[in-house]
Amino acid sequence: MGTIVLLFSIGSLYFGYKKRKLIKFKEQYFKQNGGLLLQQQLQECDRTTKVAKLFSAEELEKATNNYDEGRIIGQGGHGTVYKGSLPNNMAVAIKKSKLVDRSQIEQFINEVIVLAQINNRNVVKLLGCCLETEVPLLVYEFVNNGTLFDHLHNPNKSSKLSWETRLRIASKIAGVLSYLYSIASTPIIHRDVKSANILLDANYTAKVSDFGASRLVPLDQKQLSTMVQGTWGYLDPEYFHTSQLTEKSDVYSFGVVLVELLTGRRRFLLTDQKNSGAWQPLRNDKLFQIVEEVIAYKGNKE
Repeated sequence: MGTIVLLFSIGSLYFGYKKRKLIKFKEQYFKQNGGLLLQQQLQECDRTTKVAKLFSAEELEKATNNYDEGRIIGQGGHGTVYKGSLPNNMAVAIKKSKLVDRSQIEQFINEVIVLAQINNRNVVKLLGCCLETEVPLLVYEFVNNGTLFDHLHNPNKSSKLSWETRLRIASKIAGVLSYLYSIASTPIIHRDVKSANILLDANYTAKVSDFGASRLVPLDQKQLSTMVQGTWGYLDPEYFHTSQLTEKSDVYSFGVVLVELLTGRRRFLLTDQKNSGAWQPLRNDKLFQIVEEVIAYKGNKE
């Protein structure tokens, strides 16, 4: 009996130690992942942590089957996106950041702060985050029909994008950009508007995503001096040369998306000297030579 009691006591002490160590790690990760900065920023924005749920590490591991590779639905410069399922069978998209330096942790916190101030049905909704893991995690609503880029440049899908659908997508994106700069409590510049960051639901309703590079613009300023960031081909040339970021930078990028919607061509061709002749019809007022065939002669040309 004495031996059993001794073993039980040792086991209890061991598991207690492991639990305290895990709690200590979670607290360390919370600070490392910008938890204190997030709390400070939310207070400055006059917001509370109730804006989005704080998920536990265990919840998100279970939702993604321990981040199974088969659950990956997207990968980019800022991290990997997994499809997850919460206990109520709600599908979510979980963005797992890469192991990053301090500046990119601030970028992660920036995305939370920006999304906390957005209330627009055509922006992917942030449901919550998790800061108690080695890398920070964001949890979004799941948009089930992929990206606009994929639909435009996959022949099997582009044929299903009618002119009316493309026009509606363009209108919704424009509405979001107008909202961000004119209606949001603090003006927001997205800074990475591109077809790969526009998601489509089952009804082809556009939802703008990925606000990791976005910037809040103080009401007394019209432009910001920043390190140039964006995607080549969508990047505003003036911003590239001057580092002066304005809402017009997003408008330029949106213009490139409009050209993609009209022509079905990839954005890099816009600046590719080898293919510059492909745009000659625009200069000669012969638009329908480069408009994608699936929409060129359907409906009203005007």
